[in-house]
Amino acid sequence: MNTTKRPSTDDDGEHPPPATSVDPTQSSHPQRIEVTSPTSERLDRYLAHRLDLSRTQVAALIRDGLVLVNGERGRKSYVPVVGDEIAATLPSPTPSTLLPEALPLEVRYEDEHLAVIEKPAGMVVHPAPGHDSGTLVHALLHHIGQLSQLGGANRPGIVHRLDKDTSGLLVIAKADRAHAGLSRALSQREVRRGYLAVTWGHLDEERLTIDRPIGRHPRDRKRMAVRDDGRPAVTHLTALEQWPAADLLAIRLQTGRTHQVRVHLESIGHPVVGDPIYSPRWERGFVGAGGHWAEEFARRTGRLFLHAAHLSFIHPLTGDRLSFTSRLPEPLASAVEWARSTL
Repeated sequence: MNTTKRPSTDDDGEHPPPATSVDPTQSSHPQRIEVTSPTSERLDRYLAHRLDLSRTQVAALIRDGLVLVNGERGRKSYVPVVGDEIAATLPSPTPSTLLPEALPLEVRYEDEHLAVIEKPAGMVVHPAPGHDSGTLVHALLHHIGQLSQLGGANRPGIVHRLDKDTSGLLVIAKADRAHAGLSRALSQREVRRGYLAVTWGHLDEERLTIDRPIGRHPRDRKRMAVRDDGRPAVTHLTALEQWPAADLLAIRLQTGRTHQVRVHLESIGHPVVGDPIYSPRWERGFVGAGGHWAEEFARRTGRLFLHAAHLSFIHPLTGDRLSFTSRLPEPLASAVEWARSTL
C-alpha cells in the first residue's frame, strides 16, 4: 500500500529560507558570518541557527577544525561577541551510490521536503556491515527517489532510526533544508515520539519515568546497557492494560538513544516481549497458569512487541504541525485481542 498526500504550497512550491540560512549543499568554500548584534548563545547553537544545521552537525564541524572565529579555531562553548568574524567550511556531501530496490513500503505522507513512512519489522533502516541490500534506504530510493544527502552516502534521507525488529512511524528528509530542520528539532526534543509495547510482568505504578544513562555494553559491543558513564536517557511509561503475565504500555521518549526502550525496560526487570537480544525466552521464567499464558502469548506475538505508534513534529519549512498515528500490525494486533479475551 502506498498512500501519498500532497498538501498545498505557495505558488513557487517552497517557502523562502530565512535570511540568515545557508544551503549546506554548496561547495566547501567557507561560509562567512559577521556577528552584528549581541547574543548569549554558545557558538554551536549560534551557528546551528545561522546555518540551518543541527547542533550535532555544527559540533562535528567545530571538532574537525572547520569553524574559525577571527582566524582562530573555534570552541563550541565560546559565546560570540559583536564584531566577530566566523568562517564555517561545509563539506560537500558525497553522492550516494546505492541502488533502488522495489521493496514494499507504505508512505503515510509526502511533500517536496519530507515524507512519513511505516517501517515494517525486520527491515534494517540503512546499509551497515552485513546489510548491504534490502534496507529501508534502498526502498526509499525506489519509492521516493530524491533524498537529503546530509546523513551521508549510506544514510540518505535518514533523520532518525528504528531498530530492525521495531515497526512503525519514521520521518525522512527529501531535501537538505528539511533534514537540517528536523535534526535540530530532534536535538531540541521538539519531535514527539510514542510507542506501544508489551512487557513481561507488571509495573508497580501506573506511571513511571526511567532516568538512567545508556552506553555501550562493556563486554558485548552489539548491546547497550545502563551505565554511569553513559549518555543521559529518559523514558516515560504509562500502563494501559494489565494481563495475566504482561502489561500493555504507552511509552514516550524524551531522549533517543540506541535501544533505549529495550534497555530501560530490561533494567527495571520488565523487558519487552519477544526481545531476542535483551530477554530471549523470558516467558519460560513464569510458572503455573501464568507460565502457560506467557508461552502462548509469546508464540502468538512471534516478534519484538515494540511499535512506533505516534509521531508529531512541526514541519521545518511550512511551520505546520503534523501528527500521525499507526495501528498495531499483525501479528501484534491479534496477540492483543487474544490477551484481552483471556481476562
